[in-house]
Order: sequence, then C-alpha cells, then structure tokens
Amino acid sequence: MSTKQTENHELTITVPETVKVTEKHRILNVEGPLGKTRKNFKKIPVDMQVSGKNITLKSFGTRKKDYAIFKTAESIINTLIKGVQQGYTFKMKIVYAHFPITVKVKDNTVLVENFQGERAARISKIVGDTKVVSKGDDVIITGPVLTDVSQTAGSLQQNTKVRNKDHRVFLDGIYLFEKLDGIQK
Repeated sequence: MSTKQTENHELTITVPETVKVTEKHRILNVEGPLGKTRKNFKKIPVDMQVSGKNITLKSFGTRKKDYAIFKTAESIINTLIKGVQQGYTFKMKIVYAHFPITVKVKDNTVLVENFQGERAARISKIVGDTKVVSKGDDVIITGPVLTDVSQTAGSLQQNTKVRNKDHRVFLDGIYLFEKLDGIQK
C-alpha cells in the first residue's frame, strides 16, 4: 500500500481583506466589492470551517475520489473569491449573412430580433447579477459569478442555433469568442 492512500488532505485558504466569508448550515456566503454570492456545499462531502480570514478544508477519506472532490471544493471557493473581487467577462460575436440580427436587453431578458428573418424575437434569460451590453456586432456579458455569466452566454448561444438547415452553410448566430478575468468594457 502506498503512502498516498493513507494521507488525509487538509488545506487552508486565506481570504483577502476586501472579501467577507461566512458559513452557515454548509452554505458559503462570499461578499466582496463587486457583489455577493453563495454556494451550497450540502452535497459536496468535504469538511469546511470558516474562522476569521481562513477557510479550512478537510477531505472525508483517503481515496483518489476523495482527493478529487477536495480539489473541486477548493476550486469552487477560489472561483467565488476571485469573482467578487475581479469579476468575469465573456465576449460574444453576432454573425449573420443576410438578415441583420439585432440584440436588445429588456429587464432581465435578452431579445434577439430578426434572426434569419423571423418576425418574433428569440428570448434568453439573464441569470443572476449578470450585465449584458450590446455594442455593434459584439455582446459583452459581465458579472461577479462565473456560473451565472457562463449560463447566460450559453443560453444566448443555444437560443440562436440554426435548426432544420445545414449548419455548415447557415452560420448565423451569436458565438463566444473570448473569456476574460476581470470586468472589461
């Protein structure tokens, strides 16, 4: 038996001064200069304790699977902290051949008008505190929570997918072309 299998995994994550972290009933609340977010750790089998500016993670077992879950929890916490400090930006490009596509933001929805000459607008939801801005042929999606920003971008791209036509010929749609850390304008 190797020594790796008997090793318990433990890690302490130091929280920056500008970020406030609290934990109650296995729900981690992270608050920073760009906003606040929360993550439910009830189904992630990792022991988590918040004390002051430190988060201590411990794995429940010594197997490879336990180590993988432990590292996933660490990655989730680091992503939350980085998001409320810097934020995330996704840039998307509007592509059309014949009918010019118009993108408008109304309340917490994105309206894609004149897609392939359709009369009715296609509607995509904006998830969470995500901001969507349309500038010419670019759509810029920004926010403090990576999962909300990526879900908004994914639903916008899926909503403009060409159906019942050859997708090699009809390339119209809105496509992701750049992911950036930090909120860009």
